[in-house]
Amino acid sequence: MGTTYLHAAASLDGYIADEHDGVGPLHDWYFAGDHPLVDEDDDLHDGGSFRVTAASADYVRGVWDRLKVIVVGRRQFDLTNGWEGRPPAGDHVVVVSHRPRPDGWHPEASYHFTTSVADGIARAHELAGEGDIAVGAGDVGGQALALGLIDHVAMDVVPVVFGRGRRFFGAFADSSKVLADPEIVIRGDGVLHLRFPVRRP
Repeated sequence: MGTTYLHAAASLDGYIADEHDGVGPLHDWYFAGDHPLVDEDDDLHDGGSFRVTAASADYVRGVWDRLKVIVVGRRQFDLTNGWEGRPPAGDHVVVVSHRPRPDGWHPEASYHFTTSVADGIARAHELAGEGDIAVGAGDVGGQALALGLIDHVAMDVVPVVFGRGRRFFGAFADSSKVLADPEIVIRGDGVLHLRFPVRRP
């Protein structure tokens, strides 16, 4: 079974977007280097416009190579229109929502809708096989962490302070949780990649 990790780019004060769902400079590091992450003919990722530093390139490529399934909430699905039915990475997207797939929306897309976080993670494991699962930060990710369904917390920390907005861990309702020491600490250009194992009881 692959690794399940909670992931997003985040401000120093722990926000993944401002209160209007804007990400501001959180993704600027994707365009701050000279190492392309994808081929120039990859139209899903802006034709190779993702160019990062060497350190970030090695890290991100490794993550994308192992990733099979992304789990997101309905807010992210609606904001991106589900990336028009094409997973931004991996092979499948699981959407946790009490609302079903929109009528007529990309019926061929490898998107799967579930009504609970636990069911969403279970479905992701079925689809991922030995591959990894990325759970989007925010309310869904915070609930998955509280339920003990997350193996690692991965943050791309950007040196900006939002002050308010959408929290990395959403409305995390569990008691305080202490993670293990970071197993990955990589300095990029305008970003610090961190990955913490989740301690099991």
